[in-house]
Amino acid sequence: MTRLAVLADIHGNRPALEAVIADMARFEVDHAVVAGDSVNCGPFSRDVLEIISERNWAHIRGNNAFYALDYRSPREPAHWSAFTLPPFLRTQLGEKWLNLLACLPDTISLRFPDAAPVRVFHGIPGNPWVSINPLSAEGEVERWLAPIAEDTVICAHSHIPMERHVGRWHIFNPGSIGIPLDGLYHASYMILDGDHKGWRLQAHRRLPYDQTRIFEAFDQQRFVQRCGVTAMLLVQEFESARMRLWPFIQWKNANFPDQADSVAMFDDFQRLEDTSPYLPPEYRDLSPALYRD
Repeated sequence: MTRLAVLADIHGNRPALEAVIADMARFEVDHAVVAGDSVNCGPFSRDVLEIISERNWAHIRGNNAFYALDYRSPREPAHWSAFTLPPFLRTQLGEKWLNLLACLPDTISLRFPDAAPVRVFHGIPGNPWVSINPLSAEGEVERWLAPIAEDTVICAHSHIPMERHVGRWHIFNPGSIGIPLDGLYHASYMILDGDHKGWRLQAHRRLPYDQTRIFEAFDQQRFVQRCGVTAMLLVQEFESARMRLWPFIQWKNANFPDQADSVAMFDDFQRLEDTSPYLPPEYRDLSPALYRD
């Protein structure tokens, strides 16, 4: 049997990652894998990459790596020109860690000698910007996974913990270590046990940690001053464990499509009594679920 720790969506949150590492010790894991989005949003992106590298964990890119790698390159989509986070992220990382991100794979197949193979990707195969979530239609999931030979898959991106069976596939999403979006600001990860018959969820862990280091670092790095409204909304996500940036973007596009972000616009959004119309369906009335100690 192989025991595997599954981590994802750390998003530059070192205190949450350290809480997970301390908790992992009780489970005597054999290996760990990080299913993407180690960086961006939080203030400790470089620290997180250092920790992962020091431990030689298996590690793939998530969509947030592309904000660092493709910004101001010929690959950059036109609408990124107004984004404030990519230059901040590139400054955080520096050349060494940008090069590490550049060389990471987008998917890997884990093939331990005593367990069934596992395919790891961030969103869906070939696209880290789309997620398999609890509401994804079975037919759509089967279409996405059709090229995948492995019967067990690990994905991420949604920040929603999930264990699901679709067709022949057993799907795991460990949730987010760095920015949970279900209102419970506890780092989320999974422990899986595998043998030749397949993989099973041994534990889904939710861990509290000291958040003050996050907000102190934001202040020291002048995050809001440097990144504006986007930073203000991300700070709220760290505070509330609820989605704020995406509904703001949808609300802005519906009401002020040709205007640049502004503090006045942020204040108007804050006054909304109900932002659920601007949320994807899978995040409406989302509550902590799946927890297994």
